[in-house]
Amino acid sequence: MEQRDYSAAVAALNTLQSNFSIVDAIRKSGRGMNKQAIPEMIEWCGKIGYEPSDFDRLRAIHVAGTKGKGSTSAFISSILAQYLPSAEQSNPKLQKIGLYTSPHLRFVRERIQINDKALSEEEFAKYFFEVWDRLEAAAKSSDTAPDAPGSKPVYFRYLTLMALHAYLRESVDCAIIECGIGGEYDSTNIIAHPTITAITSLGIDHVAMLGSTLSEIAWHKAGIFKTGSVAFTVPQPEEALTVLQERAAVRSVSLHIVDRHPDLQNNTIRLGLSGDFQKCNASLAIAVAAAHLRALGHSSIPDPTTTPHIPLPLEFKRGLERVRWPGRCEVRQEPTSNIAWHIDGGHTLDSIEVAGRWFAEQIRAAPLPPSISSNRNQRPRILIFNQQTRDANTLARALYSTLQTSLVTSTSPFTHVIFTTNQTFSTGYKPDLVSVNTNKSDVDSLAVQRALAETWKKIDPSAEVDVVRTIEDAVVSARVIAQDWGRNAEEVENDSKVMVLITGSLHLVGGAIDVLESEEGIEESSSGQGL
Repeated sequence: MEQRDYSAAVAALNTLQSNFSIVDAIRKSGRGMNKQAIPEMIEWCGKIGYEPSDFDRLRAIHVAGTKGKGSTSAFISSILAQYLPSAEQSNPKLQKIGLYTSPHLRFVRERIQINDKALSEEEFAKYFFEVWDRLEAAAKSSDTAPDAPGSKPVYFRYLTLMALHAYLRESVDCAIIECGIGGEYDSTNIIAHPTITAITSLGIDHVAMLGSTLSEIAWHKAGIFKTGSVAFTVPQPEEALTVLQERAAVRSVSLHIVDRHPDLQNNTIRLGLSGDFQKCNASLAIAVAAAHLRALGHSSIPDPTTTPHIPLPLEFKRGLERVRWPGRCEVRQEPTSNIAWHIDGGHTLDSIEVAGRWFAEQIRAAPLPPSISSNRNQRPRILIFNQQTRDANTLARALYSTLQTSLVTSTSPFTHVIFTTNQTFSTGYKPDLVSVNTNKSDVDSLAVQRALAETWKKIDPSAEVDVVRTIEDAVVSARVIAQDWGRNAEEVENDSKVMVLITGSLHLVGGAIDVLESEEGIEESSSGQGL
């Protein structure tokens, strides 16, 4: 491989994606998670020169769950970052904090962060090719062609190996590792001795991999529990909690249930991520961060396993307030126009309902009343939506129902609804956003989008529904609607904004952010995690 820069790394990484036919076959087969995943990952580790025990140096915090595990990880990282070397921390016990999450929104390097900053393009390319070269050398030593099928792990496994490698090379002394899918057989579960494990809210998702009941899903998530590690979770449905407690007992782990912290519940602290549900994620992060810091020697911090709601040190408050997690319950203003973009990556039944409740909160807080009529002076509300791999129609119906219930109104939640593919621009995708695990013929024919349009027309005949091919087209359409209203409205308050909700898919949200950030004049006003 001649080129060794970031573009070349992303291009090579994309060759490791499983294509649609493979993913679809696995999904339909009901074979579930691969029980050989961990032995296979250990073998891959050996090929690049590591044993699982080497990762003990990272003093990992391992986070699993269905909803909120990304934002919980971000809260933990932000709190711990306040204990890095500074004027206030003259004798720090932390120097570098790693954060490994998925998926990414705009750039694949977002998945591997150090001190809350994504790897630079140069760093990503460096560590990518170090792993790549070691795997090719291992293949040659076993008389296997370097590019032969099976000579390298698939996409997520490769990134997991690369992240752990990068963190060791960078001498990271605490790594927050978010599971991909499940826990027991997730490739991140080669972490043998985490200091802390945490499980966020559980719900139904990835049924082909994890099962169709909360009990089955909880079994998988609890696979990250390790003897000798402290474990935390949030209040769960009884069906799930019973399984978590049983699996914790088998591994001699004390499982602590974390309720909402009073300082969050009564809004004494303004979280950096919006949405009431974030109080649950942040409370879990407080307990995890406190236990971890105590393990590092910060004995002045109360023990969260014996003190249910610890008094929050100033560092904790700053971390909770300063956290950022783009694309989840995030509002972006356009100062030069009359649009407020409301962006959330909700893509499961539970998370789309959370997104709907959050958007309802935003509507109620808006300067103009939430009702919509046929009056041309009435402010439009616009939905931009897609979901290419799950049951898109069910998600769309759930969003509509949640908004109707949350707004307690018989009027339509949206005046305009735009369905798009996840293709970012008319010229295609950035390499970071290329996905080969979707049905190309469905994308090309707009099959999903046309079906969604018909569904929405049935549930809300009063809305104007449109289908477009790219996210860029959807953004342009929303702007045209907003501009037309601004020109025709007899009276428009200066702070009145046309509200646009972009949701249904993290791929859609990532592409939308890419479109918005490729232009000038977009300001982030608030952000949060939409699960």
